[in-house]
Amino acid sequence: MGSVNVIGAASILIAGLTIAIGSIGPALGEARALAQALSALAQQPDEANTITRTLFVGMAMVESTAIYCFVISIILIFANPFWNHVIKAGG
Repeated sequence: MGSVNVIGAASILIAGLTIAIGSIGPALGEARALAQALSALAQQPDEANTITRTLFVGMAMVESTAIYCFVISIILIFANPFWNHVIKAGG
């Protein structure tokens, strides 16, 4: 197995792990934030606008982590910086 094949296999494996692990945390964080927001809305319905606005901002911040993981996996698959190095070293 050549070094180009090893780099390709490693890139695909790491990209898959990045998406798998990088999406578990934000999913759990968003679920917990939503549960706490619904609990707060049930206790204080007069503050619905403030709670909802804060919830959306918080969810956007949490979701950015999953988007960063997606971007890194796309870079590993389509624009891997190691490809050029391996191709130059191989001749």
